[in-house]
Amino acid sequence: MVLSTKFALAYLFMLLPVMGIAQTATKADTGVASYYSHKFHGRRTASGHMFHTDSMTAAHKHLPFGTRVKVTNLRNQKTVVVTINDRGMKGKKRIIDLSPAAAKKLGMLERGLEKVRVEVLTKNDDTP
Repeated sequence: MVLSTKFALAYLFMLLPVMGIAQTATKADTGVASYYSHKFHGRRTASGHMFHTDSMTAAHKHLPFGTRVKVTNLRNQKTVVVTINDRGMKGKKRIIDLSPAAAKKLGMLERGLEKVRVEVLTKNDDTP
């Protein structure tokens, strides 16, 4: 009985992102961020939206589209809030791919890659 309860809980937690509930949970992850090339401007993202280099958006491997996250550059402590609207980084060791505008606010245009903390925001405000 205990094993089946653990299995049921594990299954439920796997479904939360699919059901769009992950946005209400506080989750933080640390890893490497990159940013999109300008050549993608005007192309459709995986969510169907047009990609604009000046928008505050990002690609993430599994967070639901529409999830808002706070990204902190761990080198300089600059932060930005972006909305997930694309997938990407298959096989890469990066955790998020930012729009050039978001990367600029984080001060990472020159370096290209930065170590960041990504925190899922609640639906009601901008606090993790």
